[in-house]
Amino acid sequence: MHFAFLGNESLWAAEASECAADQDAFWEYHDYLFVNLAGENRVAFDKENLIQFAIDLDLDSEVFSSCLNSGKYAQLVLSETGTVQQLGVQSTPSFLVNGQPIIGAQPFESFQTVIEFYLNGN
Repeated sequence: MHFAFLGNESLWAAEASECAADQDAFWEYHDYLFVNLAGENRVAFDKENLIQFAIDLDLDSEVFSSCLNSGKYAQLVLSETGTVQQLGVQSTPSFLVNGQPIIGAQPFESFQTVIEFYLNGN
């Protein structure tokens, strides 16, 4: 799920990842976003750069640009962001295991405890 909570750039980046998914390149594009992360509100994820990233990854830039500029995935991103916020997530990384939040970068044992709790019928 998308959690675009840092303003327009994070919304556009989330939408761009869905546009890349239309060309079977979601994870490749996702990873490229993180490689090119310059910090929030630093213009790294303005639409011009997001389109350039698609070009860098040899995606069909016309199809990608059309998708991004159309707002095709805007409602999806906003909806998923709202859902995540309703679940109480306020930061990343955050995880939900059977609805129970695990906030922050936690050791494996934190996950194991919660998973075993639910596997034991609780």
